[in-house]
Amino acid sequence: MRSLEASQYLLRAIDALKRDVVIITPDFRIVAANRHAAEKWDHRLIGQICHLFIHDRDAPCDDCPAVQTLRTGKAVVHHQSLTMVSPIKKGICFPIFSGGRIDAVAMVDYDISRMSGLEEKLQRANTFLNNILRSAVDPFIAADMSGKIIIFNEEASEVTGYAESEALSALYIWQIYPGEGKAAARNVMRDLRSEKFGGRGKLKRYHVDIIGKDGRPIPISLYASLIYEEGREVASIGFFHDLRERLRMKGELEHAQIQLMQAEKMASLGKLAAGVAHQLNNPLGSITLFARLMTEEYQLPDAAKADLERILADAQRCRDTVKELLEFARQTRQQIQPQDLNQALARTLFLLQNQTLFHNVRIVRDFDAGLPPVRSDVQQLNHLFMNLILNAAQAMAGHGQLTIRTVFDAASDTAIIEIGDTGPGIAPEVLPHIFEPFFTTKEEGQGTGLGLSMAYSIVENHSGRIEVDSHLAHGTTFRVRLPVVGPRTKGENGDGSNFNPHSGG
Repeated sequence: MRSLEASQYLLRAIDALKRDVVIITPDFRIVAANRHAAEKWDHRLIGQICHLFIHDRDAPCDDCPAVQTLRTGKAVVHHQSLTMVSPIKKGICFPIFSGGRIDAVAMVDYDISRMSGLEEKLQRANTFLNNILRSAVDPFIAADMSGKIIIFNEEASEVTGYAESEALSALYIWQIYPGEGKAAARNVMRDLRSEKFGGRGKLKRYHVDIIGKDGRPIPISLYASLIYEEGREVASIGFFHDLRERLRMKGELEHAQIQLMQAEKMASLGKLAAGVAHQLNNPLGSITLFARLMTEEYQLPDAAKADLERILADAQRCRDTVKELLEFARQTRQQIQPQDLNQALARTLFLLQNQTLFHNVRIVRDFDAGLPPVRSDVQQLNHLFMNLILNAAQAMAGHGQLTIRTVFDAASDTAIIEIGDTGPGIAPEVLPHIFEPFFTTKEEGQGTGLGLSMAYSIVENHSGRIEVDSHLAHGTTFRVRLPVVGPRTKGENGDGSNFNPHSGG
């Protein structure tokens, strides 16, 4: 039993409530009310029949919460203002039992309208926050601690390929990380809980790969946080940047820097080569002259004559190297005028295809008949194409397929010439050096190492670009891009060339 003092404190507490508290008997007579309710009704409540006093009705309504409580013996919450016969329009009714039967019904107003207003504001705030996250310009994903995705915005859909509905209904966060099972996701969560990447519970500029719906990896920069509730982890959220375009641009920039360095290197070596070539010409001329005089003016033993012939042969090799050096170093453009690349290629092939080296080589021509002309020095073009075609045939050791293709790239206004072989390919460690002067993989005496250097120089002098794609055991393709000067009509030949090998030129 509660003491008298305790009962008095309890009654004082009920009276102090700023809420209405009313007690009604089963015959709907108001038998008690706290001060707040009594003052609202000018202390006229006690003893009144509630439906008669409040609404001037002969009987209570069926949806009256007091009626429902008396019928069910359970508490009833009423959330909206109805035409119910009750001094409290919104609140809770609960039964007061005595000896196993309902002795009275207590009705308490807890101001549902105010709480509904708060709920409405909270709902609006949640909707607003959700709209902000869904409209973010960066991909955004939130997941609960089981990994179930609970927010997935449009940008995340665009990057990953998953539809928002698909992600929210069936996707778990660990499924977008590479590798088996949940190991990769666990690693991210481990780093998220550490202090190393922006503080505990945070990741900043965290680079990791995710997997798109198509199975391809997507490099991202992740900014993530853990969400805590009373010190307990309840969710994780993350914004991320798709790095594919940035990495592509970085690769192009590095490639352009390498090309610029190569061009500068070629310019310096060209000047050096010209100087060396001129210095070597005079002594080589003397060696050749006096070796011939000795063979012509003296009666020499056969062994001595053989030695002199060897001297002459090696001197000629040196002179050939000097000649190539001078060609490589030549910076001026002579007879620059619009040239038909298909015709230049056809002429070069006509000169080479009957050589022994090409007897077992299948030559495939794929010339763009509408290829516009290129402003160029035809002699330099012939030299360029001859070097590339000979290199291709030598790489195949005279057996395989040589493919020569031209095409007009309208997007960049360039003519593209591709010369591909089915040879062994170029080793990755060799590829960066192939355009350097004197670099060669051929046996001694088989090449000077200036052919590709000269080809590079010619292309640069024509404001073009030369590229190479090579795969071991699958061959090599050299691709030359040269700016065009305007459209042209088709040539008379089916390959777009006007060249007639029987016309002398």
